Amino acid sequence: MSERHVLKSWPEYFSPVLAGYKNFELRKNDRRFKVGDILCLKEWEPNTAKYSGREVTKRITFILEGIGPGAVTPLHGLSRGYAILSLGEETP
Repeated sequence: MSERHVLKSWPEYFSPVLAGYKNFELRKNDRRFKVGDILCLKEWEPNTAKYSGREVTKRITFILEGIGPGAVTPLHGLSRGYAILSLGEETP
């Protein structure tokens, strides 16, 4: 069963997702993300410590998990405990 995750997103990372230019998120995988889960990204303004009111909802379509030092060369730079989440439209 898919889960819904509500996450803060800084403006420089949020705007490209909203515009459709960025279709991935690099996140600490402390929520046990799964393919099919829903991400609700809410734009967070760090200077004011408030949400802007803008948000976008995406579905996780693929997960590349970091496995840390000693990993196979293509994954070597992605630390254990982090994941790159591929984002698609909310409805499959």
